[in-house]
Amino acid sequence: MDQKNNRTGRQSNNSSFLVQGSILAIASIVSRIIGLLYRSPLTAILGDLGNDYYSTAFEIYSLLLLISSMSLPLAVSKMVSARVSQGRMRDAYRVFKAALGFAVCSGLAAALVVFFFADYFAAFLKTPFCVFALRVLAPTLFIVAILGVIRGFFQGLGTMMPSAVSQIVEQIINAIVSVVAAYYLFRYGAKIGAVLGDAEEYSAAFGAAGGTLGTGAGALAALLFVLFVFMVYKRVLKRKLRRDRGSSRESYRTILHVLIWTVVPVLLSTTLYNLSAIVDQALFKNVANLQGYTADQIHTFWGVFGGKYRVLVNVPISIASAVVSASVPAITASFASKDMDGVHKKTGNAIHYSMVVAFPCAVGLGVLASPVMQLLFNDSTPLAAHMLQVGVISVVFYSLSTLSNGILQGINRMKVPVINAAISLALQAGLLVALMYLADLNIFAVIWANTFFALLMCLLNGYGINRYLGFKQEVKKTFLIPALSAGIMGVLVYVVYMVLQMILNINAISTILSIFVGACAYFVLMLVLKGLNEEDLLSFPGGRKLISLGRKMRLL
Repeated sequence: MDQKNNRTGRQSNNSSFLVQGSILAIASIVSRIIGLLYRSPLTAILGDLGNDYYSTAFEIYSLLLLISSMSLPLAVSKMVSARVSQGRMRDAYRVFKAALGFAVCSGLAAALVVFFFADYFAAFLKTPFCVFALRVLAPTLFIVAILGVIRGFFQGLGTMMPSAVSQIVEQIINAIVSVVAAYYLFRYGAKIGAVLGDAEEYSAAFGAAGGTLGTGAGALAALLFVLFVFMVYKRVLKRKLRRDRGSSRESYRTILHVLIWTVVPVLLSTTLYNLSAIVDQALFKNVANLQGYTADQIHTFWGVFGGKYRVLVNVPISIASAVVSASVPAITASFASKDMDGVHKKTGNAIHYSMVVAFPCAVGLGVLASPVMQLLFNDSTPLAAHMLQVGVISVVFYSLSTLSNGILQGINRMKVPVINAAISLALQAGLLVALMYLADLNIFAVIWANTFFALLMCLLNGYGINRYLGFKQEVKKTFLIPALSAGIMGVLVYVVYMVLQMILNINAISTILSIFVGACAYFVLMLVLKGLNEEDLLSFPGGRKLISLGRKMRLL
């Protein structure tokens, strides 16, 4: 009976962390959909030139965000989860307070660096007019640092709801403020440019600054929301602290020491992992300039790449990031309890979940590349669609590499992703330059180099997981069946879209209906080919309804 109860408890825990991951994944999907919806009018306002300034400012902001605070939520959730699993609630709360102090210092330092050194960053990336957007983004670094610690604390406690809801609140405010501010500042910049003799540059630069203003407003709204949730939760927290009779009382000095040594490897791996975007941009713009491309061509290439292509491929990748946020505390708790069966189970489930989502998204974006670009960005040029078709396979590789980074961090192998990212980054940079000089692939060299980087990270991280966990991912159900189902779905989606276009000739309706048909077809194929079972579906959003539907169709 005890063995049965233990087994049931383990299954419940395994399902629970994926349910929490599903909550965060739903929030990520909703947030990305909102992001896609507002990026369409924002892109129309800014144009390719303004999108170049906007994307460049965000690359620099994202790098400083990673260095200052982006690793904090993961580190805090990992440390809090380990202490909560051992019944040490007071120590978990001390971790939170220490991390909050650390975030204030690091966030403030990063904000000051971006604000006062914006000119140098902009000049390095050959995009001087992005300086206005950069300075507007600077205070956001301070806000997000504090926001990340509070989100990480709740994730460490095993609840993703505050993070999920705050993400949606953040994106709604971001969308409204970004579009409105971009519109008015674009017009204001045009007036200034008319006086200074460069209306196009100044209107694009001020418009981009308006777009980034929404980022800060959204982050502030999210921070106010999680602070409200924390104040509501504080009564429960005090009760838990009173019940804690554990003997361990870690000093803040010890906690900060552990926090820093937890943050630094995560920081290095995530920074190197995401530094590829800055390296890509610096190499591409400098090499393209040497190759004789005009400034307008370079701005157009990067505007489409950063403002359209990357926005779309990041939607499914964000789901993998959500699974990482849920799986790292869960894997850490099992690892701290020396429950290796639980670690293996959670690792396998997380990878399977991620691949079930990544494959159809990659195929769908590839098949409907041109229709989606037209629908979201009113862009019917071959360049935008071709970029998406070439780069969609990176969705699978980035989803898997992002998740495998988190798994290695969850089992305290912090240095492994750092080394892997450094190797991948160096080889990626070499490949990018070679493709530009030898094959003259211009922006497509960046896409191929990105894909190579993500693939190499998958292989190296996979080797590390196998080495340190003795874990080998099941292949058929995780990779082969989702890939086959997605491939068949892709053919069906293409046929449905072409038929609907012949009948209706309305791209928006044809695209949306094709996506709906594709999602239904993929679900049926995964059940028919045994890529999903009832236990898997329980961890998905609306899992019970999906099981009921599968039974009615006699597929379960």
